[in-house]
Amino acid sequence: MKKLAPPFTLETAKAKVQAAEDAWNSMNPEKVSMAYSIDSKWRNRDQFFTGRKAIKEFLEKKWESEQNYKLKKYLWSFTDNRISVRFEYEWLDQNQNQWYRTHGNEHWEFDDDGLMRVRDMSANDVKINEAQRKFKW
Repeated sequence: MKKLAPPFTLETAKAKVQAAEDAWNSMNPEKVSMAYSIDSKWRNRDQFFTGRKAIKEFLEKKWESEQNYKLKKYLWSFTDNRISVRFEYEWLDQNQNQWYRTHGNEHWEFDDDGLMRVRDMSANDVKINEAQRKFKW
């Protein structure tokens, strides 16, 4: 396997997206946070924060409320050190006993070592019923 760091090729960009999908589906905040630079800058919807510690804390809170989380990422485009993805994920809000499918886009920028130094995410949540779920693995 080639190093998943810039400059990206189609092969390494696809592999980077798959690695991100696999890590996020683990729902392991420590594992996921290690893909980001120490000073990574994030926008997640209306939240802005910086640093691996803040990322880990964000993910811990996220997965406390988003149960049965299943994610699929799709490569949209890439350049030497940037990748854009489209994603969908499904999750259950246990407090409301309501399923959601979240649709969105992310724009990533990487440092020379392949760690993500910028993540810019926009998304929308759509209520679904359990029978409408696509991701049941």
